Amino acid sequence: MTSLVIDARHNGPPGSGNGGWTSGLVAGAVGTVDGLIEITLRKPPPLDTGLEVTTTADGWALADPDGALIASAVRRADDIPAVPPVSRTEALAASGRYAGHTDHPFPTCFVCGPQRPDGLRIFPGRLPDGRTAATFVVPPDVSPTVVWAALDCPGGWAVIDRDQAFVLGRYTVAVDGLPESDDECVVVGQPVHREGRKALVRSSLYAPDGALLARAEATWIAVAA
Repeated sequence: MTSLVIDARHNGPPGSGNGGWTSGLVAGAVGTVDGLIEITLRKPPPLDTGLEVTTTADGWALADPDGALIASAVRRADDIPAVPPVSRTEALAASGRYAGHTDHPFPTCFVCGPQRPDGLRIFPGRLPDGRTAATFVVPPDVSPTVVWAALDCPGGWAVIDRDQAFVLGRYTVAVDGLPESDDECVVVGQPVHREGRKALVRSSLYAPDGALLARAEATWIAVAA
């Protein structure tokens, strides 16, 4: 059994943990295993609360002090395709079109919230082909969890619009290499398909020299009106 805490700074929607950050913490707590780890968020992750990761029959579970299931994790066998890269110039231009600058369902989100000067400040705007792109200045405390967080919202903003908010439901990240602190990387997101309230998206992180650093696949869930 392993304990973890989602610090209040790493929120997504107000009062709950950012899905990408939370998933990265769970993946780190699980440790090194064969294949990728797929995280499914079951409830809004509580902040500043001791949570326990335990082994289950088919994977792992994250529970709160009352035993309520917050997230589950399993091994994933298949790989994740990369989203094709764009140039830094294209990513900067896309960030200027970021809809969240003026209309954001969770403007204090640690990853993409415009009201978070202490956040990752990743502002993924739409490209003409429907993908998203943004630049990402890597913080000094770079870690695999930071990469999991950085790849979260760029995928989500490929489906989020002013009429429909989404939250992360299921998430897998393949980290091929960590970026360097203070590097200006490029993150791209891509919608794959949508069925009902569920949308499958992918995202990828590229180093300044164009090297692929990480790939993610996620299912986002439309928030009921």
